[in-house]
Amino acid sequence: MSHSEHGVSLASVYQARRRIAGQAVRTPLIRSSALSQRFDAEVLLKLETQQPTGAFKLRGAANMIAALIERHGRGALASGVVTASTGNHGRAVAYAAARLGVPATICLSRLVPANKVAAIEALGAEARRVGESQDEAFGEVERLVRERGMTLIPPFDDALIAAGQGTIGVELMEDAPDLDRVVVGLSGGGLLGGIGAAVKAIRPETRLTGVSLSRGAAMWESLQAGQPVAVEEVASLADSLGGGIGLDNHCTFSLVREVMDDHYQVSEEAIAQAMVDILEHEKLLVEGAAAVGLAALAEHGIEVRGQRVALILSGNGVALETLDRARAMVGR
Repeated sequence: MSHSEHGVSLASVYQARRRIAGQAVRTPLIRSSALSQRFDAEVLLKLETQQPTGAFKLRGAANMIAALIERHGRGALASGVVTASTGNHGRAVAYAAARLGVPATICLSRLVPANKVAAIEALGAEARRVGESQDEAFGEVERLVRERGMTLIPPFDDALIAAGQGTIGVELMEDAPDLDRVVVGLSGGGLLGGIGAAVKAIRPETRLTGVSLSRGAAMWESLQAGQPVAVEEVASLADSLGGGIGLDNHCTFSLVREVMDDHYQVSEEAIAQAMVDILEHEKLLVEGAAAVGLAALAEHGIEVRGQRVALILSGNGVALETLDRARAMVGR
């Protein structure tokens, strides 16, 4: 599938970079001595934990809202923007909307931890808790779009969102032009797809490795089936990797299929161990979804000796009780 079909190109990623300058920050790419030694490789960590909202999602949300204002004028967003989110995307939309002077409403299921709800409200958005799943929260979003004329900022399945996340790929290629592999958590596919679109356009031989949950992984099941399928959501330490990809997925499913070279599933135990390892050795607090790259290297023994490998530490939105649960699982 060509980029004209999913709409994400290197040019669109560079446009995104221009739009989000001053909102999302260019994050550091640091070498991990401990992990480099452990895997006999040069292991680099991309610290999306240092975004103002604590996660990479700010890039996509800021790009989409800025692009809509650019194309249609601020008046087109007068009724506000709306989304459904397990937390990081909700915080990103709330932050970007406030910075760009647009009202925002974030719909969340009742499964979302209280700390994530509070963080969204603190950014000035309205948080609405609806239903027991991301899908039910999304039903409320659709109602608000229909009845109040609000503008949907989707969590991942949009070319503007994916291009925003793709700015990470451009930064990686500038900071480490000879990267052998990039390991990325995979859920809806906006992060992996965007990064992949940029990295593959600049350096096609760099391998793109996706990491999904072992249970409740909608993109994994959809790729196996050859089309988007619905998967029951399962509680996970990496809660932000849960949720469906949309049966009418029009962007990220094809994008991920095009750019991803290999794909692994990781167990809860491996995620727990990786979270604790990153805290102990790097002194970085990361959410489960940010630790899955390390979890995959460790659990699957991916062959990286002598290579330069980047792991995307996608966010720090972890509740302390979740961290305690991870530590208990690995007996630390």
